[in-house]
Amino acid sequence: MDVRRRHSKAQGMLAEKISNGGKRVQASDALPLPIRHTNLLFSALFMASLVYLMRRWREKIRSSTPLHVVGLAEILAIFGLVASLIYLLSFFGIAFVQSVVSNNDEEEDFMSSPNPSPSPCSLLGPKDEKPEEKMPEEDEEIVSMVTSGRMASYTLESKLGDCRRAAGIRREALRRMTGRSLDGLPLDGFNYESILGQCCELPIGYVQLPVGIAGPLMLDGRQYYLPMATTEGCLIASTNRGCKAIAESGGAYSVVLRDGMTRAPAVRFPTARRAAELKAFMEAPENFETLSVVFNRSSRFAKFQGVHCAMAGRNLYMRFSCFTGDAMGMNMISKGVQNVLDYLSDDFPDMDIISISGNFCSDKKPAAVNWIEGRGKSIVCEAIIKEDVVKKVLKTNVQALVELNTIKNLAGSAVAGSLGGFNAHASNIVSAVFIATGQDPAQNVESSNCITMLEAVNDGKDLHISVTMPSIEVGTVGGGTQLASQSACLDLLGVKGANKDLPGAHARQLATIIAGGVLAGELSLMSALAAGQLVKSHLKYNRSSKNIAA
Repeated sequence: MDVRRRHSKAQGMLAEKISNGGKRVQASDALPLPIRHTNLLFSALFMASLVYLMRRWREKIRSSTPLHVVGLAEILAIFGLVASLIYLLSFFGIAFVQSVVSNNDEEEDFMSSPNPSPSPCSLLGPKDEKPEEKMPEEDEEIVSMVTSGRMASYTLESKLGDCRRAAGIRREALRRMTGRSLDGLPLDGFNYESILGQCCELPIGYVQLPVGIAGPLMLDGRQYYLPMATTEGCLIASTNRGCKAIAESGGAYSVVLRDGMTRAPAVRFPTARRAAELKAFMEAPENFETLSVVFNRSSRFAKFQGVHCAMAGRNLYMRFSCFTGDAMGMNMISKGVQNVLDYLSDDFPDMDIISISGNFCSDKKPAAVNWIEGRGKSIVCEAIIKEDVVKKVLKTNVQALVELNTIKNLAGSAVAGSLGGFNAHASNIVSAVFIATGQDPAQNVESSNCITMLEAVNDGKDLHISVTMPSIEVGTVGGGTQLASQSACLDLLGVKGANKDLPGAHARQLATIIAGGVLAGELSLMSALAAGQLVKSHLKYNRSSKNIAA
C-alpha cells in the first residue's frame, strides 16, 4: 500500500509539473535575475540585516532601552532578515531534505519489490500481455524434422516461402537442441525478406543496438548530424563536444585525394621468368586501353584505373584498382578482375589462378599497402580551432594538445610499431557510423587507418588539427545500406542511394563525413586526455549501475 501511495504521489507531482508548462517552481524564481545574482542578493540582505539588528540591540542593552521598542529601520531590517532566511532555507535546505527523503523512498521500494520493473511509457499505450501461443501442429512437425536432422535448417526459407516463419521455426529448433532460452533476442519487428540471399543466412532474430546523434558537424559549409550505433558510453558525447568546438571555430574542410577500390588475384607460373613477363605486360602503358575494355564490360559504373604487380618467387600478385560509383565495390571489381583473368588465359595458358584474392588487396586486414597507396576513399579533413574555444569548450590549451599529440599519437604509436594507427581512437567513430549506415563492420580494420596532426598556428594562439585517412571503404548502395534502419541513417546524412547526376558523389560525401566525425572525436578525446578528464568522464557515463548478478 505504501509503495502504491508513493507512486500515486509521484504521478501527482509529475502532473503538476506538466501543468506548469514543464517547469518546476523553485526558490530561485523569486526575482527575474540569474540564479547566482539572486543568491548573492539574498545572502547580502541576510548578513546586512543581521549585523544591523545585532548592533542596534547591543546599543539598546547598553542604554537600558526596551528591546521591543523598534523604529522603522529596525522593522525593515527584521523583515529583510526573515525574508532572506526563508529564501535561503527554501533554496538550500528543502532540496537537501527532499533528496534524503527520495533516497529513502527508493530504498524502501527496492526492498519491498525484489524485481522492480519500470512503468510503461504512456505514449506507447497499455502493454498487452499475451499468453504464450502454442505452435501449430504443422510447424511442430517441421521443428521435429530440423532437430532430428531430417530437414536442413538452411532450406526452410525456400521450402516454406515465408522468411518470418522460417526464422521462428529455426529459433525454436535451436532452443530445443541447446536447451538455452532466447527470450532476450527479438524475433518480430524485422523484415526477414529484406536480408534473404544477401545480408544474413540462417536468421533467428536480430540484435538491438542504440543509435545516437553527434552534431551538428560543420563540414565544407554544410551541417551534418552524425548517426552513431554504439554501446560505449561517452563516445557520442565526446564526439558531440568536438563537433561543437569545430562549429564555433568556423567549421572543418575536407579533400578527397583518391577514389578507387582494389582487388589482387594471385596467380602462379612454372617459372619466375614467366611471372615477370606477365608483370611487364600488365604494367605496360600501351596495354592499359585493352585491359580497360575487358575489365569494364561487366558493369556500367566500373572504371578501370590501373594495376600494380608484385612477385614472390614464381607467384604474381596483381593489385587492380577501379572506380565503383556509389557502391563499396568489392563485387564489382571482382567481376572485372575475373574478366581480365579469363582474357589473359588465352595468351598465358600456363598461368595457374590460385585465388581471385591473394591478400595484396588488402581487404579486412592491416596492411602497409593500404596505408601507403590507399584503398577506397583517401580523405584529408582539417580545421583551425580558435584559442578561446580550446579554453572554454575543450578545457585545455593549445601547447598541451600539441605536445600530447607528439608524444602519444606520433612517438607512442611508433614505439608500438603501429601500422596506420597514429591516432587516438579513429576506429571508435568509424565503427559506430559503419554500423549505423549499413557498411561492412569488418572493413573498419583498414578504414580506421589515420594519422592525426596537431600544430600551433597564428603565432601559437590557435590550433590546426587534421586527420589523414587513406583507406575509407564505404558505399551508399548494396549490402546493408538497403535495410530500413540503415537506410534511414543514410537519408539523415543526405547520401541515401546512388547519386543519379554524379555517380560516386554520395559515397565520397559519406567518406568525408566519417573523416569529419573522426576529426571531432580526436579533438575531444585528446583534450580530455590533456586536461585529465578521461577517467572521470568514463566513471560517470561508462559504468553500468544495473544489478547484473544472475
